Parts: sequence; structure tokens; C-alpha cells
Amino acid sequence: MFSPSRADARHFFCGVYARTRSGAPLQAIETLASLWIAEHPEYHADLRDADAAVARNYNAAPGQGNPFLHLSMHLSISEQCSIDQPPGIRQAVERLSARLDSLHDAHHAAMDCLGEMLWESQRAGGPPDGQAYVACVQRRASRD
Repeated sequence: MFSPSRADARHFFCGVYARTRSGAPLQAIETLASLWIAEHPEYHADLRDADAAVARNYNAAPGQGNPFLHLSMHLSISEQCSIDQPPGIRQAVERLSARLDSLHDAHHAAMDCLGEMLWESQRAGGPPDGQAYVACVQRRASRD
């Protein structure tokens, strides 16, 4: 299993941003990352300087998000959907996307569920509950 460090993840996104801006070729995962980066121009300033990005501590202050966590969650959800793991996540995100008329907004809603699942896993000291995660996304897809 690939477990990049915080610095590795930040260098990855900053490198993708730099290569995209220069027109350099991208690998498949980099292309996917570049699409999510393009959806978030508010993060571009953070992505311009890899050294500053690695050194910066993103706190959970109101109105301040961590662009690297956010982009990593987009990538994670994209990968989960591509292999339908946990089972049912692809259909749940597709239904949510159709309901919201936006894959981007569906990802943001699914991120809340993903974060909840990870928080609960850490709190309980057990493995992540993929079924609870999928059920959360399904509930959001079913709301009127």
C-alpha cells in the first residue's frame, strides 16, 4: 500500500500544478489531480511554492481549509468510484451527482461522509466502516 508522507503529498500536488502550467506531459493520476486542481483556483497560490506548502501548517481555523487534504479527498473519492470500493460507492456518488447536477458538489458532500467515517474509525480505534460511508452518501443522494 502506498502511504505518502504529508510532504510527499504536497510535493505531488505542487508538481502537478507546475507541470500543468508548463504544458508538460502528465501521468494518469496526475491528469486526474490536475482536473481537480482546475476546479479549485482558490488553491493555486498554495500550489505555486512547494517549499512554502510543505512548511505551512494548515489549522482548522474558520474559513481556512487545507488545500492538500481537500484535493487528496477528491482523488480518493475518484479512485474509490473507479474501482467501486467500498462496494456501492460508485453508484451512490453517481446518484448524488445526478441529484446535485454536479460531480464536484457530489464529491464535497461525499467528503463529509468520508471524514465522518475516518473520525469514527479513529474514535473507536477500529477499521473504517465502508458500509457506513456508502450509506451516508446514499442518504445524501436520496434527500429531497
